[in-house]
Amino acid sequence: MASYRIRQYREQDYDAVRTLFARGILEHAPAGYRHILRSARAQLGLLVLFAAVRAAAGYWVLGLAAVALALAATWPVVRSFSTSYVQDALCTDLCDISTSYLRAPDSCFWVAEAGGSVVGMVAVAPAQDPAERGVALELKRMSVSKDYRGRGISKALCGEVLRFARARGYGAVVLSTSMVQVAAQRLYEGQGFKKVGTFSPSLLGSLLCFQIFHYRCDLPGGTAAP
Repeated sequence: MASYRIRQYREQDYDAVRTLFARGILEHAPAGYRHILRSARAQLGLLVLFAAVRAAAGYWVLGLAAVALALAATWPVVRSFSTSYVQDALCTDLCDISTSYLRAPDSCFWVAEAGGSVVGMVAVAPAQDPAERGVALELKRMSVSKDYRGRGISKALCGEVLRFARARGYGAVVLSTSMVQVAAQRLYEGQGFKKVGTFSPSLLGSLLCFQIFHYRCDLPGGTAAP
């Protein structure tokens, strides 16, 4: 098993970090697509579409063709959740990582390095929720290369964030992750995070039953929870 080390981000990591982040997010799109197709709402909609086309045209083959077209049209819509999220991140905080995380107060950015390459990353910053400001920090941009998963890197990166928050007297660390990132959910729950909220990223996301989970880990010895 290859060894790795966790260190603070450097400017020469810029391209590797952005690529790692984009790949990590986009690989979840197929899982999101499968999840939506398994939902009762989607299956009912496809059944209604099939029945309506078959009744109107008189041919069950046309009904199946309509369902196939609907399935094909749904994929780019589902993938757009991932691509828009990636583009937003690359144009905001991941556009100037040093300014966003190394020069900002109560913020930091770490990478995991193995064999001279960046294979993992995580960031921390003040929580975006105004109710959590001054109380909690937010774990962000967690990603580990597919070839290096299962080696404890994600746990080590998460540990850096928790230690960073405790050292600054914060009472909690919060984060958000999508419903299809099951491995990430298990990781966070194993580190003491508890699910405290669920929301859809948009009206379309709500219609497609796509949800984001909000997690919180209370830290001993920190400031009181709000």
